[in-house]
Amino acid sequence: MKNSVRILRFALIGTLNALITAAVIWLMMDKLDCNYLWSNITGYIAALINNFIWSKYWIFGSHTGKFRREIPLFLVAFGCAYAAQFASLLLMVEIAGLNEYLAQFLGLFIYGAINFIMNKRLTFIGNKPA
Repeated sequence: MKNSVRILRFALIGTLNALITAAVIWLMMDKLDCNYLWSNITGYIAALINNFIWSKYWIFGSHTGKFRREIPLFLVAFGCAYAAQFASLLLMVEIAGLNEYLAQFLGLFIYGAINFIMNKRLTFIGNKPA
């Protein structure tokens, strides 16, 4: 049950993060005419802070003051998940010729899966959902 609660909460917050990411990417690409790569970087950074707070307190239930340990590990998890997503984005757009918006969307799933696994097993290990 505990893991299913975490997965459900992660999916809810992941949806919120995806909306934040997508909104920033769309705003930058469509309204500000920014390059899709810079838009992608900015979108993921915008959702990063939101993700940490929800992950720490609600998904993984870390109510301790372990910020000095958790923040660097969270950033490592983010970095790994983001690198995989970014590499897939480049492959989908530059090699496969996929639409930039569709590639951004598909990359969210790659990012989300890696991010959940790493934060569960590395960053917030041993914490129970609130």
